[in-house]
Amino acid sequence: MIRKHPAINRRGCLRHLAGSMGLLAGGLPALHGCAGMAGSALAYRPDIQGPFPIPPSERGLYTVTAEPYFKVSDKGLQLEAASFDRQGNLLFVDVFGGTIFKLTPGKQLSTVLPANDLGSAGLAIHKDGRIFVAGLGNFVDTGSIFWINPDGSGRTTIVPASAGYLADDLVFDANGGFYFTDFRGSTTDPIGGVYHVAPDFRTITPILRHLAIANGVCLSPDGKVLWATELSAGKLHKVELASPTKIAPFGTAIPYYFNGFAPDSMRSDSDGNVYVAMYSQGRVLAFNPNGIAIGQILLPKRETGHNMRSTSVGFFPGSNEMVILTNDGSGGEGSWIFRARGFAKGTTLYSHS
Repeated sequence: MIRKHPAINRRGCLRHLAGSMGLLAGGLPALHGCAGMAGSALAYRPDIQGPFPIPPSERGLYTVTAEPYFKVSDKGLQLEAASFDRQGNLLFVDVFGGTIFKLTPGKQLSTVLPANDLGSAGLAIHKDGRIFVAGLGNFVDTGSIFWINPDGSGRTTIVPASAGYLADDLVFDANGGFYFTDFRGSTTDPIGGVYHVAPDFRTITPILRHLAIANGVCLSPDGKVLWATELSAGKLHKVELASPTKIAPFGTAIPYYFNGFAPDSMRSDSDGNVYVAMYSQGRVLAFNPNGIAIGQILLPKRETGHNMRSTSVGFFPGSNEMVILTNDGSGGEGSWIFRARGFAKGTTLYSHS
């Protein structure tokens, strides 16, 4: 038969038991909130307020705040895919409208590809100047990858909708092939992945399968490490490559699990660090070549819930200065490009090789 300790009241409160065991003074804290008893309440502190407070494990990271660079629109356009061409123009997209924009070094904004139903989400520029576009289509079954000329003409499909992918982001390798992420799946149905398209654009090889909405992708400076983010599962993947389409023995790892929603697009720098835009968090997390978090860049007004939809980063060629794309949804701040400086110069991409 189980007997109740005499110090436990009828409601099961352990406070007096803890006191009788000497725990209130030097051991465990007294228990508050027992039924029928007054006690302390949880209270918001400044460091845990806002829509997404910095997790305790990341508050000690080296932290800087980005500065405004250019306001794209008063509307909350879903900006993505920051990419620079050889003339120093910044190319980027509005995912839901399909528009591809160009911002000159003198900050003149123009349209390369007008609004369409292609769902442009990722860009990569070939060294011959062609713009390769990953399109989500209707986000269900019309995703594709195509290229256009710098003036928006000559659209040519490489991976058609019939292939069954939802292409979200892409990066060229040193040979002119490219990797792309497949945005399909969910936490309970991980059918997305990372794939490689050969330089002749005829062969598609799976690299990582069974991902829950694969999102960002980038390569290390030497091209021997592939990085990818998994949006719904909150994972950072590191893949050591024996060749463009073959993973080295014991070459896969998940060095970081993200807190909250959600890791988006990414870029690397010449020291091998990786920068991940955190969608819905208004910040960018930086990782060293081993996947250890070493810094973060906060966007202005994030503490009050603005500019949270940070999606993409891109380095000015030959510089450690980067742009960060974001939008404020219906929050009133519109769509912005911010700038900050990373630890090292951005990795030289195929477009500038």
